[in-house]
Amino acid sequence: MSIKPLIILPDPILRQLSKPVERVDDALRKLADDMLETMYDAPGIGLAAIQIGEPLRMLVIDLAKEDETPAPHVFINPEVLESADQRSVYEEGCLSIPDYYAEVERPAAVRVKYLDRDGKLAEIEAEGLMATCLQHEIDHLNGVLFIDHISKLKRDMVVKKFKKLAKDKVPGKLVG
Repeated sequence: MSIKPLIILPDPILRQLSKPVERVDDALRKLADDMLETMYDAPGIGLAAIQIGEPLRMLVIDLAKEDETPAPHVFINPEVLESADQRSVYEEGCLSIPDYYAEVERPAAVRVKYLDRDGKLAEIEAEGLMATCLQHEIDHLNGVLFIDHISKLKRDMVVKKFKKLAKDKVPGKLVG
C-alpha cells in the first residue's frame, strides 16, 4: 500500500466526471487499499478516487473514531437509489479543500447500490453521518464539490482563496 498525493482545489481534475469501473480485480483492490491508506494518513473519513487523480467511480469510507477498530468500506460504482425527504445538516470538510468547513444540508438517509471490493452487488441503507459521507463522496464522482451546496458568495470566496494559494505555490516563483 502507498499514500497518494491529494488533488487540491482549484485543480480542474476535481470537476471531471468519473468513469464506471469495468472490472474488479487485484489492481483495483490495490487502488482501494492505497485510497484507504491515503485517507487514514490525511486524516479523513472518506475519499473518492478522483481525489488522487483516478477518474474511476470508486470511493472509500471509514467512520471509526481514532480509539475504535477501523471499519473500512469500499464502494465501487455507487448509485443512489433513493433519498429521504427529511433533511439533515452536517458541517462538512474535504481533503481536497483543506481547512475549510461549512454546514451543508442533504437528505438525512439514502439507499445506495454498489459493488464491494470482491465485485459482489450490495446495497446499503445509510442515515446520519454515513448518509452524508456517501452523498459527499458520490458528488465527487460527478465532479461536484461540497462547496457547490453553499451560497455563491461563500463558494466564490473559497475558490478565490485556493486559486491564490495555488498561484503562490508555482515552482520557481519566490514567495517573500
